[in-house]
Amino acid sequence: MLITARSLMALVTVTTAPWAVAQASQEQGFIEDSHLKVLARNLYWDHNTKGSDGDQREWGQGLRLDYTSGFTQGTVGLGLDVSGYSAFKLDGGRGRAGAGVLVPDGDGAKDAAGSGGGAVKLRVSATELRYGNNLRPDNPVFAPADTRLLPATATGFWLTSAELQGLDLEAAHLTAAKDFNSTNSDDDFYAAYAGVPSDTVDFLGGSYAVNDRLNLSLYTSRYKDIWRQTYVNSLYALPLSDTQSLSFDFNLYRTDDEGRARAGTIDVTAWSMAVAYTQGAHTFKLTHQRIDGDQPFDYLGMGPGTYHDSIYLANSSQLVDFNGPNERSWGAFYDLDMAFYGVPGLTFEARYIRGTGVDGSKVSAGSVYDYYADSEDHWERDLTVRYVVQSGPAKDLSLKLRQATHRIGNGKSSGSADQIRMIVEYPIDVF
Repeated sequence: MLITARSLMALVTVTTAPWAVAQASQEQGFIEDSHLKVLARNLYWDHNTKGSDGDQREWGQGLRLDYTSGFTQGTVGLGLDVSGYSAFKLDGGRGRAGAGVLVPDGDGAKDAAGSGGGAVKLRVSATELRYGNNLRPDNPVFAPADTRLLPATATGFWLTSAELQGLDLEAAHLTAAKDFNSTNSDDDFYAAYAGVPSDTVDFLGGSYAVNDRLNLSLYTSRYKDIWRQTYVNSLYALPLSDTQSLSFDFNLYRTDDEGRARAGTIDVTAWSMAVAYTQGAHTFKLTHQRIDGDQPFDYLGMGPGTYHDSIYLANSSQLVDFNGPNERSWGAFYDLDMAFYGVPGLTFEARYIRGTGVDGSKVSAGSVYDYYADSEDHWERDLTVRYVVQSGPAKDLSLKLRQATHRIGNGKSSGSADQIRMIVEYPIDVF
């Protein structure tokens, strides 16, 4: 699949539904519908490798400014999005840099770094086409992460369409990356686990809300000279009462090598199933995940050694993804919403996942994936507490504490580790 700028607009047949016309008629104009937002994020990251490798500890302050214009009035509307990013070091270096929070500078991190980007956009009815170096799609096959001080972004064309109610479509032709710890917007994309680059990513897909209970998704992507990937999802929610519900979430990826196959042979099917029961403030979830193939399930990187969010498998977690060759994993999750007990904005999350049966014996010698042992097993426990201020001058200020523990019983592909992340965010709507 190769998507060009011309073929992007042809991917969606614009059938103007009445609701889309009504939506477009509410447009006020380029200036009148514009918004300026600022996000201040403070992040402390402490990664303890339990003596197996160098520990990482970084602390920084990030500032993000996003200006989004409205669209000029008329059949074809034009607009502009502009962003500016700054990252300031509060602590880092002394042999403990490398967490990806701060922009690297030799053996340490820069005291301050900044970058910017923008995109021009065109709208016809409920279909929008963007071109620029500040694109942030978020879908199962291409999702730049926003888990450090600043988000990762991509350069290229990105088309979105919502002409039919309940149907959301998108497609993109992307030619360069900027990682979350970089100021360079002209880097390559990567296969995260293989560590090999690609200069082009294409994707096409979307989701359809069949009704209030059932949602279906289908995506396909091409990472040039690495792989082709297909993703399908089915999410079904079943209300049992005003305070009880069941949900069933099935995800499946199919990945095959493509072109020059820089990561070597890839023949992997990865799937997961999650069943969740909600009773008032409490949600209990059980998960099962399988990797069928002699390579791991791999996904988007935007720099050497970084991992992003293009993995919607149920057991992908804070430290590991349970995605080794032929791995089987099971998980138990628990969420608590304290709004039911009179404390809105306060939530707790806990999860425990165990993976077994990782089989590295069939990975070809010399392969970029040749770092798995036979019969690896491991587990991870994640705990999260978050509070969002509900009113007053600090409204929407959020404080989050995340702790993760990973232990490996037998294996060499990853090590035992403890990690703490403390995140404070304050969003400001200037206008």
